[in-house]
Amino acid sequence: MDAKDQRLDPVRCFTVNSLRLDPERWREFVSEEESRVTLSSFFNTQDYSHLFIHQGPEDGLSASLHFPKQVHTKIIRVSKTGRDVLTKENTRTSLMIQEEQGGDAVSSIITVCQELTCPLLSNPETNSSWAVGVAEEALRSMETQKNEALVMKAHTGGRTFLPQPDIPHDVHLHGNDVHGDTEEWKLSDRKLLHNCDSTIIEWAGLVSDFLQQDSCQSVPDGPKPLPSEEFSFWTSRLRNLVHIQEQLSSSRGQQVALLLQRADSVYWSTLRDVHRDIHTGVKEAEDVTLILRPLQEKLEQVEQMEYQQLGANMAAVMEAVRLVWTGSEFYRRPCRMVVLLQKICNLLVHLSRKFLRGQEVMRGLMSGPGPVLDDVRLVIWTLQSFKEAYIQCRTLLENQNQEGDTHTWDFPSHLVFFHLDNFLTRLHSIQEVLCVSLQLHQLDQVVLSGVDGRMWTDVVQGVYEDFLCHVTALSDCDYDPTDPDDQSFELHLDQFVVQVTDLESRLVSVLSRAFEDCCDSSSAAQLVKMFRFLLDRPLIQNQVRPHLIRLVETVLVELDQTERLLSSQKDRAGTFSRFSPTAAARLCWTQHLQHRAEDAVNSYRTVKDLLVDSGESVQVQQRFLQIVDLLQDFRDQVRSDWSRQLDSVCEFILDQPLIQHEQQGMLGVHCRHQVETALRELRYVSRETDVELHPLTARLLTCRDDITQSYLSLSHMVSCYNQVVSDVLQVERPLIQDQLQDLNRTLSELQTETWTCEGVQHLVEQHRHRVLIFHSTVSEARANMDAMTHIIQGWAELQLLQHSGESLLEGGATEQSYRRIREDGQELLRLTQVNCGLYGAEDSSDTWIRYLDHIDDLVQDGLLQLLLRSLHFLSDNTNPQRCSGVLFVVRLQLQETGSVFEPSVGGGLFDLVKSIITDIYTAANQLARISVSRHGNYQETLQQCQDLRALEQEVMRHMQQVRDEAESLREGLDRYAHLWESDRQGVMHEFLKYGRQVRPEEPDAEETPPTLKDVQREIESLHRLSEQVTHLDDVIVLHGWLQVDLRPFRDSLLSIIYDWRHMYTEYLLDSVSDSLQQVRWRPDDDEELSSRFPLTESVILLEAAGVQLPEHLSAHLQVVTSL
Repeated sequence: MDAKDQRLDPVRCFTVNSLRLDPERWREFVSEEESRVTLSSFFNTQDYSHLFIHQGPEDGLSASLHFPKQVHTKIIRVSKTGRDVLTKENTRTSLMIQEEQGGDAVSSIITVCQELTCPLLSNPETNSSWAVGVAEEALRSMETQKNEALVMKAHTGGRTFLPQPDIPHDVHLHGNDVHGDTEEWKLSDRKLLHNCDSTIIEWAGLVSDFLQQDSCQSVPDGPKPLPSEEFSFWTSRLRNLVHIQEQLSSSRGQQVALLLQRADSVYWSTLRDVHRDIHTGVKEAEDVTLILRPLQEKLEQVEQMEYQQLGANMAAVMEAVRLVWTGSEFYRRPCRMVVLLQKICNLLVHLSRKFLRGQEVMRGLMSGPGPVLDDVRLVIWTLQSFKEAYIQCRTLLENQNQEGDTHTWDFPSHLVFFHLDNFLTRLHSIQEVLCVSLQLHQLDQVVLSGVDGRMWTDVVQGVYEDFLCHVTALSDCDYDPTDPDDQSFELHLDQFVVQVTDLESRLVSVLSRAFEDCCDSSSAAQLVKMFRFLLDRPLIQNQVRPHLIRLVETVLVELDQTERLLSSQKDRAGTFSRFSPTAAARLCWTQHLQHRAEDAVNSYRTVKDLLVDSGESVQVQQRFLQIVDLLQDFRDQVRSDWSRQLDSVCEFILDQPLIQHEQQGMLGVHCRHQVETALRELRYVSRETDVELHPLTARLLTCRDDITQSYLSLSHMVSCYNQVVSDVLQVERPLIQDQLQDLNRTLSELQTETWTCEGVQHLVEQHRHRVLIFHSTVSEARANMDAMTHIIQGWAELQLLQHSGESLLEGGATEQSYRRIREDGQELLRLTQVNCGLYGAEDSSDTWIRYLDHIDDLVQDGLLQLLLRSLHFLSDNTNPQRCSGVLFVVRLQLQETGSVFEPSVGGGLFDLVKSIITDIYTAANQLARISVSRHGNYQETLQQCQDLRALEQEVMRHMQQVRDEAESLREGLDRYAHLWESDRQGVMHEFLKYGRQVRPEEPDAEETPPTLKDVQREIESLHRLSEQVTHLDDVIVLHGWLQVDLRPFRDSLLSIIYDWRHMYTEYLLDSVSDSLQQVRWRPDDDEELSSRFPLTESVILLEAAGVQLPEHLSAHLQVVTSL
């Protein structure tokens, strides 16, 4: 609990002022964990009614929920005027704060007075020097203080203490005289008697005040007490009366009584009245305590029960109350019974509020109002059960009073149930809020259909969202709605009712438009069902009532339409289904019409309870019954006609044969359509219990299942037989001809049998079994033939030639394809052997040989297609107009003998293609020959095929063309042949001698040493050649399918050119080196150096050629330059 909580303000102000505390000490007290727990238990629960605050020995504050013991200082008692949870609104009106003295302090005062102060003041030796009367006055003051302390202590313990008179300790009573041991006592006897009289007056006042106390006094003005306070009151009253009786009977009390009696005091009679009243009070308290004990035990059991069990125990509680009324004359007072019943009502209210958990009721509006609503209804039922038990008990007492046995409860009932009725009124308000919330929560599931359904659904969802906002605001309130004294709920309830009324008005507009969009009664009824949870709301019901009346009118119109439809369509055969007999369809149609009428009536029933005072109810029922009667008459007529028609059909088919021969050797069930019609009619008529059957029809109906089974078996048999005959192959017919003839001879027996012959079902099953065996054998053989065909067709997926990267795989046909063909060949041989066994053919018979030749043709054709596809692939990919990419790759290389292709275009590539073609043909030799009458393998046969030979020749022609173009390419590159054919040393020797290359026609050329320009000319010429060779293409594709890789040739040629350039640059470097040497040895010689070329120009030429001088030459050149 926070120190800033406003509920603590009254307690803080009173405590700080009473104990004179520093405000900081109060804040320290509230900030302690133990103090916060204690304060929270007192303010936030209904379990504690008192809070005690006192100051500890170290000036610290302590809080306790029970009266502290061993406390000598002042105690602040904080008490609740009721048992409700304290809020900031009701704190100042529900708290009572007062000061009390610690119990031990009062005991200390009493002990000091008795043991110390009074003996000292009454001792003459102590007060001998005092003035006259001072000691007596001080002693009376101390006696008064002691008596006040004793009264306070007794009051703290719930008892009444009778103060004792000031009687000297040396007074003795002998006989009838009152005297003392001294002469002075005789002079003060009047004073003693006066003290006793004063004491009796005080006793009489205390006893009278106590006896006038009654448990009913706290009800009108105080909080709502519980029955436990009634029981505690009488228990405490009995204990206190006994305590007073003990004080009156004590020696001191007897001494006072004897003094009054001997002195013939006027208060002697008063004392006797006190004794009498106390005795009567003890008797009354004992009687009431005893008679209340069963009720107390029963109510204690009720408090320990689950709340769900309370309703069943209300009669027992009221029975215990009735026994209290009839069993105690002291308690048989209307006021006491009213108070007791009020306290029981308070207990039930307390248990109900505890069960509902206060603020959790409103929070249930968001988490789910259903469970909370059930709890509220349970509480209302329980409290109503208590009121009903009260009425029954009151009636029972009135009946007993008429017999003169007891008194009735003639007090008004509203005095008993005033608080309970207020609580019930509050619960009914809460119930209404929860019901509305539960109803409006269902708007979240509403989805309207139709053209404007989406728009109206959005409007309803908007209403639902606004409702959630209102409910959220109501559930967030921090008050207890189950407290009927708190009017905050009523204020919020009025606001919520206004908001709900506005939401209902918006929903009415949506419902009105939705009803207007309904085209028939079923859609309107569906709308009613969808919003049924809201139509009980008065506002909505009043506004929607015209639409509900129109729904009833629509129901009447639909019933009229149903009747007109029956009258106009019942004689039209086209009206009914073509998939069932006409009679059955008519009966089904009448059922549909009846269902249509029932649907219309059911639509009316959805709103029947909402239109109790409407006059259309009888009219709707009469129209519906009239339609039902018309439909029943029509059904009776249909059944009668159906019975006559079915009898003539059955009479016709019973004497017909079972099967018959049809065209092209097929079989058929005789009168198949008539039999199917009869069986279908019988199947439908078996479902109609009201059709009267003729003898033939009844006879056929009894064996309908057998005939149906025989017909199905015949149909299956005929279907299997016809399937074998219709799908027979030309080469297959001779193999099954004998079996077909035998089967036809056995089936001829069924052409003479009829449906009425004995043992027809058994005979049909025998022939069906034979046909099925024959059909199964032929079907398996045909499945094997289909499997062989599928295998052969699967060769179309084989790839004898395939690409690897950008060129054809060098190996030609793959070994994987060969393995696939070999495995397929083995499977073909196996399947042919299986079929031989299935057909029961001889291996050497002509029919079987022709069958094998047929399969052999299929295999040969499949292999031919495989080879054609492979050679077409090779032909197309070597044709410049149809090729799809590079097929082969060759490399042009530069060798010592010149430029050559690797592999050779003329020899190696031709051999590779021929090897590929050979591998293609080899694929046909991977499986054994199927036919036993044909010689040679499939490869030999297919090699004679003109189509394959033509494709092979076309491929070789394409090879010749590409070879010629490749040679032309190679010859074009021979323009660089002088680079690899010339002798570099000889050329260099000639260059040094003549300064150029001498042509053969110049044998007597003049010797001219080369100049620096000659060297520059040769280097630049080689540089240009290098640029040309560098720009040669990496690859060249000839005819679109032969890729020539020029990179090996280009790299080798560039290397040769580099060697030529290196030869000239080395010569130039040698010249530079010689020049530098001469400068080094003869630096001061002014004569011209004997160098071959100018030093500076030579260095510049080398740098232009991209040649770096060696480090030692660079160093020499720097030295020469610096000279």
